[in-house]
Amino acid sequence: MFLAQVQVPTNLFAKTVPNFSDDDTPFKPLNAEEIPHRQTAVALKDRSLLGQVPEITAAGRGEIARQIIEIAYQNGIKVREDANLAEILARFELDSPVPTEALMAVGEILAYVYQANGEPNPFDAVLKAELAKGDA
Repeated sequence: MFLAQVQVPTNLFAKTVPNFSDDDTPFKPLNAEEIPHRQTAVALKDRSLLGQVPEITAAGRGEIARQIIEIAYQNGIKVREDANLAEILARFELDSPVPTEALMAVGEILAYVYQANGEPNPFDAVLKAELAKGDA
């Protein structure tokens, strides 16, 4: 299992006009109010050893995301930040496989997790087996 943690900026800016003060910024929002960042976290279960794609096991935003990340750290689970991927995966139902559109990105993250844990990457083993078939 691994997580993708993100800080999604949701700043709201309205009309901007020239600012002729001594400030280095030529444009400044007149009625800008910064909205706090909202975390998104997604937990995945690696099912590659079973020959299946990873599964979305938890997803949440705000306080739920913070709890998912806290549980991951408490259990020694590697956390990797990827804002775009977390937003995509958070839209899918829990206990569903990772969608095809996200498989390449998830595979890269799983490879990172295997390397960080000092374990052999199962994706390399599959690639080597396929390459050996081609040589035969």
